[in-house]
Amino acid sequence: MPGAGKPETLLERLRSLRALDVEVASRASAAVVIPLVLLVAAGHVDWAAYASFGAMTSLYGRGERYRLRARTVSVAAACMLGSIALGVLMAVTGAALPLLVLGLLGVIVAGILVASTWGLFPGTPIFFVFAYAVCAQVPTPPGEVWVRLLVAGGAAAFAWLLTMSGWALRRLAGDRSPDLFKPLPRRPRLHAAAYRDRQVWFTIAQNVAGVLAAGGLAVAAGIGHPYWAVVSVVAVLPPPRAAHSISRAVHRILGTALGVVVTGLVLWPGPGVFVLILVIAIGQFGAEILIGKHYGAALLFITPLALAVVHLTSPVPVPELLVDRVVETALGGGIAILIVLLARTRQPS
Repeated sequence: MPGAGKPETLLERLRSLRALDVEVASRASAAVVIPLVLLVAAGHVDWAAYASFGAMTSLYGRGERYRLRARTVSVAAACMLGSIALGVLMAVTGAALPLLVLGLLGVIVAGILVASTWGLFPGTPIFFVFAYAVCAQVPTPPGEVWVRLLVAGGAAAFAWLLTMSGWALRRLAGDRSPDLFKPLPRRPRLHAAAYRDRQVWFTIAQNVAGVLAAGGLAVAAGIGHPYWAVVSVVAVLPPPRAAHSISRAVHRILGTALGVVVTGLVLWPGPGVFVLILVIAIGQFGAEILIGKHYGAALLFITPLALAVVHLTSPVPVPELLVDRVVETALGGGIAILIVLLARTRQPS
């Protein structure tokens, strides 16, 4: 009969969208965009980093049933806010480089231990390190410490609610839920004895060695934004018991280089604040769609997202920002490759 195939075609389209993780990507974009718009309305776009990092709470718990997700997202939110608070403390006290490094190492050790204990995904401390590193570099007047932390806390709470909102939507959808939403197969594995696991401490040692080498070389060379090199190492090195792959480091270097070209096309004309927020929204959405499928392609979105957040918070000349990002990503990626090669011969059982 004419038109008989239309419902099936619509259903196929819904399933295709579901497979692309549109549900997760939409939540992640909303979690960061809405707080940023509120900050612009309040005249405090300089607090964008705190809202953006608090919103990264929404990146956890994907694919988990809601009872498990509530635990996962709560643990991730606590880690994000702890990293932000430590970074703010370093900034407001004007901490010297040795103390900044000590704080960074603390975030790495705690982040890997928590992720391994609670089965977080991603299982690396990448977002915690990024939040700490940026917040520690942003000049912070003593009178604004608590309000900046409240901005981060409010964004994290909003992200938590958004991440859990699918529970109500699925209840309303009833029998149609399997067709409208992606399945929730993930079961995070708790590992209460992670602090005694040799693999966990091997991963911690790799990250510590990598960030000290990358950060030290970046500082010694006088490159601006040395935390990009640190973040690149942490982003490339795998969590405990995951495969060590050189291709991930190569994807990060090439993907970042191409992402910098995209970012340059956006930032060079000097766009307004709402254009930057749109870039952040698109970057967050695209990254969530692609991150599990092709890491290099995801970086075409991650790089503009990260640079737009930094540019909103503390603007610097665009050429300097872009060159620093490429050089330090290559530096961090190169060191990560060396660590990966060494790990193949030294990894404990």
